[in-house]
Amino acid sequence: MMIEIVKSKIHRVSVTDANLNYIGSITIDEDLMDAANLIPYEKVSVVNNNNGERFETYVIKGERGTGTICLNGAAARKVQPGDVLIIMSYALMDFEEAKAFRPAIVFPDTSTNRLVHP
Repeated sequence: MMIEIVKSKIHRVSVTDANLNYIGSITIDEDLMDAANLIPYEKVSVVNNNNGERFETYVIKGERGTGTICLNGAAARKVQPGDVLIIMSYALMDFEEAKAFRPAIVFPDTSTNRLVHP
């Protein structure tokens, strides 16, 4: 049996920009992508903590170290700069494999969207 589980999660980042006149997607700082094990064009679910919106899009790589979180295209209408988001991706895997799997979960500084290192 195959099940779908969380593979990657960026917990509580702030929207830095919303660009309605772009083809579509979410631009994410490459440092956050690496930490969360996300790749360009990967499908993600986005949850807006400020207004309750939930939607799906795909990832495009943002400039490393900038803290960029930009919603593009139609998704730009679902956010405002400063809104706090949770970004997740999922993977299909065998039930037994899923029991041992641990997702990449990142808790960046919400004010800067940069990684917090202990």
